[in-house]
Amino acid sequence: MSEEELNYVEITDEEGNVTKCEVYDIVDFEGKTYATLLPIEDESAEEPELILMECYEEGEDYYFKSIENEEEFDKVCEYIENLEYEDDEVEE
Repeated sequence: MSEEELNYVEITDEEGNVTKCEVYDIVDFEGKTYATLLPIEDESAEEPELILMECYEEGEDYYFKSIENEEEFDKVCEYIENLEYEDDEVEE
């Protein structure tokens, strides 16, 4: 799958609801790859929240899975927030 094909994905929650998302960013942290996904909502909706998932490759296919461990989720969120903060400082 090319990087261009990774721009949009569909994820299914535990209740079977499918959400189409744009891949906002992919980061590597502590030996794993994580993706931030931006749900594609109708234009009248409030600003959607990013979804954070682990991303992994099997063969030529990419898969996304929920981060079950709360400590891991918090560490990845903090890492990503610090990356965004550093990017903002560079732009100023």
